[in-house]
Amino acid sequence: MTQRKILITNDDGIEADGLRRLVLAAVTFGEVWVVAPDGERSGASHSISLHRPFDVYPYDLGIEGVRAFSCSGSSGDCVRVGSMAVMPYKPDVVLTGINFGYNTATDLQYSATAGAAFEGAFQGYTAIALSEGRGGHEVTDHCLQQLLAEYIDTEPDPRRIININFPDCPLAEYKGILRDRPVSASTLFKDGYKQIEQLPNGGRRYMVEGVYQEIAEPGTDLRAVLDGYISVGVVKNVG
Repeated sequence: MTQRKILITNDDGIEADGLRRLVLAAVTFGEVWVVAPDGERSGASHSISLHRPFDVYPYDLGIEGVRAFSCSGSSGDCVRVGSMAVMPYKPDVVLTGINFGYNTATDLQYSATAGAAFEGAFQGYTAIALSEGRGGHEVTDHCLQQLLAEYIDTEPDPRRIININFPDCPLAEYKGILRDRPVSASTLFKDGYKQIEQLPNGGRRYMVEGVYQEIAEPGTDLRAVLDGYISVGVVKNVG
């Protein structure tokens, strides 16, 4: 079999621990290229840069055989420039993550992890988004290779991505894998805004303020991770 060509990005930045762990897992499946933001891009969704340039620099991840680059653009930019200009050939698969925090439920609308995966799907590549809870990654590290092996050769589809979320429970409390999870209509945080500063000329400065909640419908992606399962689902986009 021809060696897979794998492009990896994230939205937590090229120095993120989750990115490094994903790269270390992915090198066993093929030739890995990394083009990732030079800083955090969380919540940037599927944004791309159209009217301003961005910079790409070589970056030493210290992982043998992996060619890595930092990018001043968005996560979507990373997929586009990575596959169209940085790599000398098209990737077979785009992996995004491992995101620090779940990408489930309505949060998917804002996620740059999901947005970058959708860009990969739009470009004709197999696209897999991977995320985990913020409380720990025992389950992720135990099961990551298994999930990659299962889904890395999925047929590409410009209308969908594979979305994998790992629970942050201890491995001893992990209950298994739930597949084909639909996206929950709920959210982990009920958002509001608080004014943090009064500005000159009547301006006001606001900051988002989320209240944590664990409300999710049975059978959904969010319910799965809250109950200690890995959630695997197909997420569709426009088209």
